[in-house]
Amino acid sequence: MRNTLLRYFQNTNEKEALYEANKIAGSIQKANYLLDASKSEQFLRELDEKAAEENRRIIVVDKDAYVLADTNGSAVGSVLLVPEIMVALEGTDEANLKEVQKNGGNIYASAYIENNKSEKIGAVLVVSPYGKVYTPLDDINSRLLITTVILALVIAVTVFAIAHIIMGPLRKILETMRKIASGQFHQRIDIKGHDEFTELGETVNNMTTKLEQIDTSRQEFVSNVSHELKTPLSSIKVLTESILLQENVPTEMYKEFLVDINSEIDRMTAIVNDLLSLVKLDVNGAKLNITLVDMNKLLRDLIKRLTPLADNKDIELSFETTKEVNAEVDEVKLSLAISNLIENGIKYTPMQGKVKVSLDSDHLDCYITVQDTGMGISEEEQSKVFDRFYRVDKTRDRETGGTGLGLAITHSTVVLHNGSVKVISGEGKGATFVVCIPLKHEEV
Repeated sequence: MRNTLLRYFQNTNEKEALYEANKIAGSIQKANYLLDASKSEQFLRELDEKAAEENRRIIVVDKDAYVLADTNGSAVGSVLLVPEIMVALEGTDEANLKEVQKNGGNIYASAYIENNKSEKIGAVLVVSPYGKVYTPLDDINSRLLITTVILALVIAVTVFAIAHIIMGPLRKILETMRKIASGQFHQRIDIKGHDEFTELGETVNNMTTKLEQIDTSRQEFVSNVSHELKTPLSSIKVLTESILLQENVPTEMYKEFLVDINSEIDRMTAIVNDLLSLVKLDVNGAKLNITLVDMNKLLRDLIKRLTPLADNKDIELSFETTKEVNAEVDEVKLSLAISNLIENGIKYTPMQGKVKVSLDSDHLDCYITVQDTGMGISEEEQSKVFDRFYRVDKTRDRETGGTGLGLAITHSTVVLHNGSVKVISGEGKGATFVVCIPLKHEEV
C-alpha cells in the first residue's frame, strides 16, 4: 500500500513538472525569445518569476545544449548534456525523479522548443524539488494497516455470524433427513421464518408426509393381502380337518366339502391374479400396447359378454352412444378396467335394476360412463373406493366373490392412459363412474 501511494505521488509530481516544462517551452516559442535578442531581458525576467512562484529551477538551452538562461545562474554559458535535455532536443518530452532519498529528491522535466518550421531550436529543463512525502506516507500506511486489521476482524466476525445463522438451520435439515433416510418417517423439520430454509424445510416435511403415507399404505396393503389370503386358507383348513377327524364320512359330505374347498381355491386364485395385475400396472414405465381402437365396438363387445351375468339378476344392461369414437389405447388393459366397472354395477344393483353404459367425446377426450341403480356410495366412502381391498359392503362383496381390487385396477389402468376416473353417487341413489381418456395417447 505504501509503495502504491508513493508511486501515485511521484507520477502526479512528474506530470505536473512535465506540464510546466511544456507550458514554458510554449511561451518561449510563442514570444520567439530564442531568435529575438531584443527580448532577452523580458525573457529572463519571466523565467525568474515562474521559477520563484513554484520554487523551481528553469534552464533553457539552444539546439547545441548551450545554456542560454538559468534561474539559479550557475550553468549559464556552459554546455549541459544531461539525458533529459538530449531527449528533448531529439523531439521527446520527458520527466524523471532523481536523487530519491528519505527526505525527497528532484524531478527533472524537459520539453523541446520549435521554430515556425517545426525545427528543434532548443529545450527547457525544469528542476522541481520532490516534497517530503515519506513521513505522511508512513503515517497513512500505519493508519491503513490498523484499519485493515480492524476491518478484517469485523469481516471475520460477520462471516462467522452469518455462517452460524445459515449453517444452524441447514444442520437441522441434514440431521432430520438422515433420520428420515433411516426409516423414521415421523420426523419433521421445525424451522420458522419466511426464507429459503423455511421453504426447504416445508418441502422436506411434505416429502416425509408422502413417504409416511406410502409406508402406511404399504403396511396396510401387506396386512390386507395377508388377511384376504388367510381367510380362504382358514376355510380350507377347517373343511379339511372336518373331513379328516370324522370316520365313515358319507360321499355326499365329501363332495359338499370339496366343492367349498374348490370355491375357496378359486377365490385365492382370483386374489392372486388381481394382485399380479396390480403389480404389473404399478411398475414404473409399465408398457402399454397402444393402438387406434374403435371404442363403440370395444364397449359393445363388453356388453355382449356381460349380458348373461345381468340376465341372471333380471338387470337391464344397455349401451348408449351418439357418435363414432376412436382412441389410442391399450385395448386389453382398458377392456379389463371398464369390465370391472360394469361387473360392479351388476353386482351391486338389486334384481330388476338397470345398468347403463354410454360413450361420448369432444375434440380431445372420450368419456365412458357406467351408471347403475344400486345401493350407492356415501360421500365419505367415495374417496376410498379406489383403494386396494376396500369394500363398501363387505358382506355383500363376499357373496359376489369380489376381491376388493377391481376398482384399484381400473384406477391404475386409467391413470396409465393419462386419464381420470371419478364417482358420482349418494347412499341409496345408485353410482355413476365417469372415465375420461385422451383420444391421442402421449407418453409422459
